[in-house]
Amino acid sequence: MDVKAFCSELLSALARADFVESVALQVEVFVVSGRAFLPQGMYLEVYFNEVTQTTAFALVKEEARIWGVDRDNIRGWHRHPTEDADSHVEIQPISVSDIVEELGETLRELGVV
Repeated sequence: MDVKAFCSELLSALARADFVESVALQVEVFVVSGRAFLPQGMYLEVYFNEVTQTTAFALVKEEARIWGVDRDNIRGWHRHPTEDADSHVEIQPISVSDIVEELGETLRELGVV
């Protein structure tokens, strides 16, 4: 995936999500980083590197990750579940849209939305 495709899919998925209050993204050559601001002061931290294909989504509450989905060249695709956000649970590759959908499910389970 390239930066343009990542941004397009991400922004489209976030626009469909009724729990997203606002979005701030920054693109620097082949890296995308930013936040989607959520209810109760929470936010989704987003990072994507086109060269390494590193992808990171972290749901943050009070400056601590409480859930996430990442892909890196060491662990591959993995989830940080709400039960133990420091753990790494191997998962199959997942699309950006599906990650945002899973975020919504997580927020509902937590009673945020």
